[in-house]
Amino acid sequence: MKPKLLIVEDEEPIRTQLRYALRDDFTLFFAEDRAEALAALTCEQPALVSLDLGLPPHPESAESGLEALDQIMKAAPETKVVVLTGNGGRESAIRSVRLGAFDYHQKPIRLDDLKVVLQRAAYLQTLEAEVDKQRASEVGTRFADILGHTPAMREIFAVVSRVARTDVTVLIQGESGTGKELLARAVHASSARANRPFVAINCGAIPDTLLESELFGHERGAYTGAHTQRKGKLELAEGGTLFLDEVGEMSPPLQVKLLRFLQERELERVGGREVLRVDARVVAATNKDLKAELQARRFREDLYYRLSVVNLTLPPLRERGEDVVLIANALLQRSGKAHRRKLRYGSSALEAIAHYAWPGNVRELENAVERAVLMARGRVIEARDLGIEVKDRPLASLREARDRAERSALVDALVKTRGNITRGARLLGVSRPTLHGLIARYEVNARDFR
Repeated sequence: MKPKLLIVEDEEPIRTQLRYALRDDFTLFFAEDRAEALAALTCEQPALVSLDLGLPPHPESAESGLEALDQIMKAAPETKVVVLTGNGGRESAIRSVRLGAFDYHQKPIRLDDLKVVLQRAAYLQTLEAEVDKQRASEVGTRFADILGHTPAMREIFAVVSRVARTDVTVLIQGESGTGKELLARAVHASSARANRPFVAINCGAIPDTLLESELFGHERGAYTGAHTQRKGKLELAEGGTLFLDEVGEMSPPLQVKLLRFLQERELERVGGREVLRVDARVVAATNKDLKAELQARRFREDLYYRLSVVNLTLPPLRERGEDVVLIANALLQRSGKAHRRKLRYGSSALEAIAHYAWPGNVRELENAVERAVLMARGRVIEARDLGIEVKDRPLASLREARDRAERSALVDALVKTRGNITRGARLLGVSRPTLHGLIARYEVNARDFR
């Protein structure tokens, strides 16, 4: 589409001259005074304004034009305004630039020169709009340190935004490597406890005989080797958040003690008799199906409901669509910076990343990108550098097969054209509007492939 240009000019001969000179490059609108200009600005929202400073009711001076400029910049600061001023109006022109005008052009009008100035203004306005759009997109795809723009991830971000302001316990479920601790940190960082400690403990990595002491602390002499009093993770999280990773591995006796703390907010150190009150929020995570654990009587039902006041389930990476490319790009920037290598993905690498099942989820992707940064022979990462083997996945239905094939073709086209819409449409044999429709339908972000 041609950029919209509002021409504010009270002299008919000049309006006619500009209409014929600029109609091929811009979509034109006209106004004869300040009131008409502001009305057109509100109605048409032009990207550009050509503003004559000599407007009624005082066309012999620049005051009406400068007032119009001031109001335009307050109403639409992103609009690029090129002012037109008569001979001897240099002082007014400089004043207009200080008010926010993009540039000025002195009369008599040199049409070729004016056209160049307007085209440059239009180009800059387009770039700024793209930057604003990208920033808005990043806000929608990033929550704390978590990236994702699929509906499932956006819903998780929305829930976290709401519950973070409270002190309710949160249970995060998901396969290993999906980013459960990152999500727990996001809950903490978005809460009123953000400036207090975030303390993490992996319940599956510590022997059961030591886990109680790690959680609740111990008194001196509580057991052999307990030479000093020691605070547990719960006490260390005072005022902040305790993250219990792999809470499904906790033994039944410890489950009872944890349940008591969640109910009373009180604890006793191992070997101690003093009851301590602790203000710590608990966020738990597990890769187990806790409902199945309930049926098998390996996990207490009352503890489950205490932990899962809010239940968040992180989808595996294979179900997150083009989030995998978004995350891969972010990991490449981070790893490349750490190893002082400026690299980009080649087409084969992007295809492999997009189509691999990632059984190890984000953690496996992170390792693959790290390997690729180290193994790449030049400045371009190819599929072989990732060290993964892509296999075809089984199809569940004809409709799923068709959608997957269509999405796959779309991703392949964007990979090969590095996100170029025009070239991608040509490669697929469809129109640009059709390609935009496919991008919207499958929630693919073309910028992720650039």
